[in-house]
Amino acid sequence: MDYELFVTPGLGDNSYLIASDGEAVIVDPQRDAWRFLAAAEAKKWRIRYVLETHVHNDYLSGALEIRQATGAEIGAPAQGHYEFPYVKLADGDEIRVGALRFGAWETPGHTWEHTSYLIHQDGVPEPRGVLTGGSLIVGSSGRTDLLGDAHTDGLTRAQYHTLQRFASLPAATPILPTHGAGSFCTAAVPSMERTTTMGQERQSNPALRATDEEAFVKERLTGLLAYPAYYPYMAPINRQGPAILEQLPGLSALSPEQVARRLAEGAWLIDARSSDLFAQAHVAGAINNPLDSAFGTYVGWTIPFNSPLILLLPDPLGASAEQAVTQLIRIGFDKLEGYLVGGMATWQAEGRPVRSYPIATVDDLCHAYLAGDALRILDVRQPSEFSEGHIPDSMNLFVGDLPHRLHEVPTDQEMWVVCAGGRRAALAASFLDRAGMPLRLIAQSGVPEWLAHCFPRQRGN
Repeated sequence: MDYELFVTPGLGDNSYLIASDGEAVIVDPQRDAWRFLAAAEAKKWRIRYVLETHVHNDYLSGALEIRQATGAEIGAPAQGHYEFPYVKLADGDEIRVGALRFGAWETPGHTWEHTSYLIHQDGVPEPRGVLTGGSLIVGSSGRTDLLGDAHTDGLTRAQYHTLQRFASLPAATPILPTHGAGSFCTAAVPSMERTTTMGQERQSNPALRATDEEAFVKERLTGLLAYPAYYPYMAPINRQGPAILEQLPGLSALSPEQVARRLAEGAWLIDARSSDLFAQAHVAGAINNPLDSAFGTYVGWTIPFNSPLILLLPDPLGASAEQAVTQLIRIGFDKLEGYLVGGMATWQAEGRPVRSYPIATVDDLCHAYLAGDALRILDVRQPSEFSEGHIPDSMNLFVGDLPHRLHEVPTDQEMWVVCAGGRRAALAASFLDRAGMPLRLIAQSGVPEWLAHCFPRQRGN
């Protein structure tokens, strides 16, 4: 048995390319499936199957892309109710790839149809691994609240029994989960490790140490983070089958005049430059979402689903376009109008409207606070982060909720916008600026530094 692990930054997910005797299966692929195809081709592995563990809530599946390119069959949960032809796998069903057998285990909890796959190799008595999808995760388990309140209690109880089933496996069994560190599909903060063994999890995973079902339910539903607003759109599209792309879409070059016209028609301009460049000068109404591994997630969290988008990209343009488009098509933002050719330089050269706002440091905020200045501070971290420690008298509105709660933000004086490290504050600041609100951005560091260095001085005073 040979396998290659693919980690998708930003989503925090794993995909697997597993092979035996020149045949391969791809497990839980994202929509940008050409990277898996290239890896299989390089190893001269023929892809026989695509396996899905569940109907994904955090990304669009690449199963149809792979079938289109290779003719591979798609194996997925029998209860997944997909609307395209697939091999329905129920408890005890198997598929074979080379000398490997992938046996379906119905493991509800993360979702109702969730199915894991126990891997056996001919002539080897012990399992070679188990693909646990969104059920058993390294140091954690999959969250059970993504399908709504009506399902949460039942799914959580099902998850308890699913994890007990996993715990019966031999200690040496490799655990190969889909969700991991960085995924909002986890019920609690997982380990940074991507894979593990059953023995390690029995020793260290809190989800396996609950004394009984009631304790498990209480623990797994306590302290959950908010999850991205685009999630509810993923499962319906995955059941129907995402549109097949066959390759990464290109971006059209748009002149300032074309951009201005499209913005007037309702498109969003996403400025992916750094927060300091954006603060110095940006197109009026643009949203600042610095290009990093979380770029797509925060577009999906704050922009109405599948809205028409125009990008303003940092240099180098080719690499930036590839990274941005890849993240956007993974979550179904397919209406990509193009990019502003020449960036802010061409926009300003035509004398078009430009906005700016001031940047401050945590030290500036500390000095102003200790001086007794009447400050308004907006903390855009998650509520659970806020409850663990915050600047006294600050207001908490999570950045993901901000677009539809802007009316709650006072506008009578300048608002200092802060988070933990500056990234979410930059996004939030651009929404305030778009609404014409006065603000000052803490662009680097944030509340943890204030609590460590300013709070002791405040108490000393």
